[in-house]
Amino acid sequence: MTPKEIKYVPHNLKDLLIATKDTSELMIDLAYSAMIYDDEDIAEEVINLEEKMDTLDYHMKIAAMMSARRVDEAEEMSGVLQVARASENISNAAGDIAKIVLMDMGIPTELKLAMREAEETITRATVSEDSPIAGRTLGDIELDTETGMWIIAIRRNNEWIYNPNHASRIRPDDVLFARGHDEGVPIFMELVTARKYVPREVPHERFLIDLERAVDIIVEMKNMGELSVGLAYSALLFDNEDIAYEVKALEAEMDTMKYELQHWVLETAKHVPDVNQLRGLLHLANAAEAVSDAAYTIADTVLRDIELHPVITLAVRQSDEVITKLMVQQCSPIVGKTFGHLKLETETGVHIMAIKRDDKWVYRPNKRTTIQGGDILIARGSRMGEDALFEMCACPFEAEDENKEDS
Repeated sequence: MTPKEIKYVPHNLKDLLIATKDTSELMIDLAYSAMIYDDEDIAEEVINLEEKMDTLDYHMKIAAMMSARRVDEAEEMSGVLQVARASENISNAAGDIAKIVLMDMGIPTELKLAMREAEETITRATVSEDSPIAGRTLGDIELDTETGMWIIAIRRNNEWIYNPNHASRIRPDDVLFARGHDEGVPIFMELVTARKYVPREVPHERFLIDLERAVDIIVEMKNMGELSVGLAYSALLFDNEDIAYEVKALEAEMDTMKYELQHWVLETAKHVPDVNQLRGLLHLANAAEAVSDAAYTIADTVLRDIELHPVITLAVRQSDEVITKLMVQQCSPIVGKTFGHLKLETETGVHIMAIKRDDKWVYRPNKRTTIQGGDILIARGSRMGEDALFEMCACPFEAEDENKEDS
């Protein structure tokens, strides 16, 4: 097969950075979707997007080289290229996950079911004729704040719409792919299908010894990999070494988890008639660890104090999924309440990655974590969700004053 020739076309460096970040993260979401639902069409789309990433990477290198005329500019561009390389590595990991489906590697059913209940899950649903969202735009529906789910792609007949925006109109029979907190899945499914949501039970035969432990490791690696990427971009955006060091620690922990899983697979292989049933687990663990390595590559620019070009901060802020830092006011109505009680992620569609409290950090807050006044939240999600979260963190009278000014 002859390699596809790439022709140079002038591109804006910021737009290229945004495209590489958004495309690589979309690929990871789609790759996990393909694996969870055994969908070869989605897996093929991930492979196709790998070609797009190769093209973006080529244009990125050319644009960076043409932008540097002095040594200090070249130093700034080295950071840009390091971030771009990390995005490329994330896309390669997504391609490896997609190949699990295309090469029919063994993935236990228990793992696929557990993936649907991970911290940030991926789900899909077909829009019914009588759905209240049929014929409306995503901007009208505000799915992220209504359900806590973020639409990452739409399949319409044989065509794909990636990263749909507020102007994208939903049609009957569209297949929506969404990511978000597992508590938002029932709300999302009932809104899209106009039917009561009943979790599907998939019959399966358990044949692996202590499979729960392997499933727990893989799900944790998926969660930690996604957290690492989010925190790495946060460290970059806010030039924060504390967060960057946390990414480094997560990367080391991922290595340990991968070794533990490898040991489990080797032990279990003695009791399994067909070892091919375990290949997918190793392949998936390697891919998840590669995502964490890529996140560390991003955070490394902060730890090594590389002078970053301002275009990187602009790209992170203007991408489809924004990263934000908000302080919870002492008089906010959410002070003293737990995440489980507030259901922040379902209500706003924004995922809280970390909390800075005084001089300490709380990473991956759980349902029992209580919000305190003065907490600084590091979160990622849509701009609309960011606005909703800002209102919840502010004093009630401040939000009312802003509404009066707007009117």
